[in-house]
Amino acid sequence: MPLRSGWLSPDGQSREDTRLAPLGTLTPTSPLATRSGVLPGSTDGKWRISGFTVTGTPGAMTASVSPGRAVIQGTETQGAYPVALDDYLPLTFADGDAQYDRVDLVVLRILDDTYDASGRAEAAVEIIPGTPAATPAIPATPALAMPLYQVSVAKGTSAGSGGLAWDTVLVGLRNATVALGGILPVTSDTTNGAYPGQYRDAGSTLQRWNGSAWADYQPPQPAAETTTAGASATGNWTLAGYRARRVGGVCSFTLTLTRTTNNLTATAAGTTNPGNVGDETIGSLPVGWRPAFDIYAIASDGYANGCVRVDSDGSLTLLSWSTSGVIQVGNSVRVSACFVL
Repeated sequence: MPLRSGWLSPDGQSREDTRLAPLGTLTPTSPLATRSGVLPGSTDGKWRISGFTVTGTPGAMTASVSPGRAVIQGTETQGAYPVALDDYLPLTFADGDAQYDRVDLVVLRILDDTYDASGRAEAAVEIIPGTPAATPAIPATPALAMPLYQVSVAKGTSAGSGGLAWDTVLVGLRNATVALGGILPVTSDTTNGAYPGQYRDAGSTLQRWNGSAWADYQPPQPAAETTTAGASATGNWTLAGYRARRVGGVCSFTLTLTRTTNNLTATAAGTTNPGNVGDETIGSLPVGWRPAFDIYAIASDGYANGCVRVDSDGSLTLLSWSTSGVIQVGNSVRVSACFVL
């Protein structure tokens, strides 16, 4: 029999059963209980859950269940049952009712005579048939069972009428369970977390259980550092102000320099290199607050604008100014940039 269970059979558990059935502490729901679910993963890595996938046979009322591993939790004192399906398992659905549609439920179920007086001690994949009705309901999940799929069976459906339309009749209901501390891949379930700090992958978002709700995870942000010290002015300039901030390897700054001697006039239009100011060095940034490579910053005194090169050694060089523009003595030029350290 391809469906194996661990710690269930009264006739003994084979060594293969023990090797195949999942062991260990999985996703908890209480200090004693484990979340029922299928262990995630697929051979090609493309799917969250590939175990216990129901695949229909085209034009027929039959399907197969793919191999996989799962855990089904009983009561807290009853414990959790590990299960492994090591080969494909066939399923056959009953023909549709003559008058009404119905919804069947495919479940992975544990039967344990010690607790349910079923006379059986085994794991089984079963079809729980729904009741045909004008508005069919999904049948209840039996005790000690985990729903895998719901299957809509339209009235009059049979192999002779083309079988089930498998592309549209299957609705997946499988949940996953993972090792304690693992990130739980979820599909559509809304189960609460078991402990603050538990993580789950909601498809496009990593979420963290905060004790009362699942919240989108926000990675810790590095602390920001600021400074107003260490910058200097050079030549015809004095330092009027400096502010800088760095966080996560990125730095931004604003440096204010005041012209102290000699008006600085950029070359006029029609001349060679209009806007040239002779590449004048105007100041320097402190160590640790300098770019990794030369960058270009904007500069303005409120009347005109220019360009400043910030070298990796921290020196600032005024390269250009508005054509025919004049930086008068007493004017303050503000230089700003953002760069990678």
